Amino acid sequence: MAGGAMVNAVGGKDYPGKLTLFVFFTSFIAATGGLIFGYDIGISGGVTSMDPFLEKFFPEVFRKKQMADKSNQYCKYDNQLLQTFTSSLYLAALVAPFFSATVTRVLGRKWSMFGGGLTFLIGAALNGAAENVTMLIIGRILLGVGIGFANQSVPVYLSEMAPARLRGMLNIGFQLMITIGILTAELINYGTNKMKGGHGWRISLALAAVPAGIITLGGLFLPDTPNSLLERGHADEARRMLRRIRGMAVMIPFFQQVTGINVINFYAPVLFDTLGFGNDASLVSAVITGLTLVLATLVSMFTVDRLGRRIGFLQGGVQMIICQVVIGTLIAVRFGTSGIGEIPRGYGVAVVVFICTYVAGFAWSWGPLGWLVPSEIFPLEIRPAGQSINVSVNMLFTFVIAQAFLTMLCHLKFGLFYFLAGWVVIMTVFVALFLPETKNVPIEDMILVWKSHWFWVKFITDDDDIRVGKTADA
Repeated sequence: MAGGAMVNAVGGKDYPGKLTLFVFFTSFIAATGGLIFGYDIGISGGVTSMDPFLEKFFPEVFRKKQMADKSNQYCKYDNQLLQTFTSSLYLAALVAPFFSATVTRVLGRKWSMFGGGLTFLIGAALNGAAENVTMLIIGRILLGVGIGFANQSVPVYLSEMAPARLRGMLNIGFQLMITIGILTAELINYGTNKMKGGHGWRISLALAAVPAGIITLGGLFLPDTPNSLLERGHADEARRMLRRIRGMAVMIPFFQQVTGINVINFYAPVLFDTLGFGNDASLVSAVITGLTLVLATLVSMFTVDRLGRRIGFLQGGVQMIICQVVIGTLIAVRFGTSGIGEIPRGYGVAVVVFICTYVAGFAWSWGPLGWLVPSEIFPLEIRPAGQSINVSVNMLFTFVIAQAFLTMLCHLKFGLFYFLAGWVVIMTVFVALFLPETKNVPIEDMILVWKSHWFWVKFITDDDDIRVGKTADA
């Protein structure tokens, strides 16, 4: 395959390291930073489908929803203010990594995680107590700042703490926590939607404080990585930590978002409701897709360091392309361009099956690998800044999807899924041509992978080959 490279083939060193209890524990606590991201992804779509929430904050959408049985199903949630509620978080998360990169570099990875958790905690409290749209959006902005800090620092922390041969598995722990957060949120939405009094949405939003509390406390007690200690001039501490734990940063996050996964993650209950599932049925279907995310991510954890990154990207891409074309066709057959129609029970099951198959394809490919690969390819000197770019690009296009999806569904109709499938074709070709294999490569020797790649070698000079492993190898 074009672009493949193994560390032994390019002369890199195989540093010793194993999964000690210390490495596992610190990686587990750090990975819980993914819970806050996942919980928010899962919770926002659920509460925006709850009638009491819509009636209080978005009465226009509530009225359209009540009248939608005989009208255009594609457009009943098309409302810019409602989309702003979802997308405002990702606009804040787009900017936050540029500030967290400084914190990560100057103070260390752990304090960036702590700051992110604390800010998210405040945002969760504000959302749970919200009395108007302004309070909701301010709370969402604070959540976004917290997510931006956590998403910038956690993948870097995991990649630097992990032995090279286990870096993929441990880093994907972050994505696993995201999927667990999504599933937990969808289960909570299902339960709170049945609560009497119309206040279930408050509990759903306020419970975001639980995962925020975990990463906030974890940030206080986690050790710093050897790379961070060395970067800040603490060479002796870096050597001690090494002994203890060793007993494209733009295209990948862009492509991760145009897979269309957040169409499902953000708006699963809304999407299923649009397709004619009942309110409870739409939430149950969202729970099923959330469970699929968790199980498929577990598959990725145990295969990524054996099969490699490239094969995961390529296989998942093909799987998603097929599913998106089938889903678009199934919707076209029942709703056409008018948006008027209904889905029989058996037909609905088929839609859910293909959506789950699509979700599984993402969850063992572009989901975890979209965080893993950018976090491991940068040299130490620019790793915090590089990860901040990764997170900001990711959040920029997450914001675009969150802000535009309901309008795009209204205007593109079933063609939206063909549109997303086209992007997956492009990104799969990109991986095949330009992404080298990085499995089992010590993070200190990653420069050798790019120097051996047929395309990227043109942009790498010997001056770029400044490997921290030469100074920190103790």
